[in-house]
Amino acid sequence: MMDAVTVVPPTVAPPSKAKRASAMAPEDRRSMIVAAALPLLLEHGERLTTRQIAEAAGIAEGTIFRAFADKDEVVAAVVDAALDQEPLETAVSAIPTGLPFATAVDAAIAILQERVINVWRIWSSVDTRLQDRARRPIVDSSALTQLFARYRDEITVEPIVAARLLRALTLSTTHPMIAGEPMTASDIVELFLHGVAQCDAQPTGVDREEPC
Repeated sequence: MMDAVTVVPPTVAPPSKAKRASAMAPEDRRSMIVAAALPLLLEHGERLTTRQIAEAAGIAEGTIFRAFADKDEVVAAVVDAALDQEPLETAVSAIPTGLPFATAVDAAIAILQERVINVWRIWSSVDTRLQDRARRPIVDSSALTQLFARYRDEITVEPIVAARLLRALTLSTTHPMIAGEPMTASDIVELFLHGVAQCDAQPTGVDREEPC
């Protein structure tokens, strides 16, 4: 009697990650590489290697150089991505409607604080030549302005003014080079909405018509 023969199906190798990367649109490939490089830049600074980036992105190292001229160009793209305001706009726009005013402001502050810290960490991770690249004026946030517009009856200034004041306050109370120990979002909400005066304090020459 012949021994039974076990037929083993041929092993089909999965498509290589490098081939998948090659099929991507150039901008998608660049975005993927930048996303993979961001946490590495925060961890290693400019000591990160293209090999580390490739491993994190799941691509061949040579794929990086089909998208970028060299590692410096990758790092510069990471800095630009960190400063892109679109993720901030998207996050603030996603704050649900119908929340109490203070709750909505708290959510906005948490988003702003995350951006301040992330930009600071990126800035601290790169050489001075790229730090200069990161020095850009703060532009108005349309999403934050629209958020305050929802609560127009609860604020005493125009929504765009409220948005600018909140960003300035959050920056100054969160940035490590300014604040030292960042304030919590809830403490910033309290400061933003009620100031520093005690409720029963009456500023000289000011008639308070509304209760604290």
